[in-house]
Amino acid sequence: MLRRLGRLFVIRTRWEAWAVIWAITLGAVERGKTYLATYPGWQGWMFFVVCTLVVFVAGPKLLDSVRPAPAPARIVKAPARRLSRSRPRPSRRPAGSETPTWSRRS
Repeated sequence: MLRRLGRLFVIRTRWEAWAVIWAITLGAVERGKTYLATYPGWQGWMFFVVCTLVVFVAGPKLLDSVRPAPAPARIVKAPARRLSRSRPRPSRRPAGSETPTWSRRS
């Protein structure tokens, strides 16, 4: 049951990764606005910037983790050689085989 529940949290496609990045961005901006209200002045702005920089760190990591695998290299098959019909090819016989005298050409 836990395995089935865990499969819900696996990011498989780039679309899902973009959706997660969007959600992280919304959360970071909300957290930054809270910091601006809690810490007025330069401290609030510093926390706001740090929160939004998290998106620039996590986003590329998510997109790289679901990058499609490169396509396997196609094997280029050489065209089949056609045998010439204009001249016969000599037949090769296994070493040590004897040819009957009546089939020898002179």
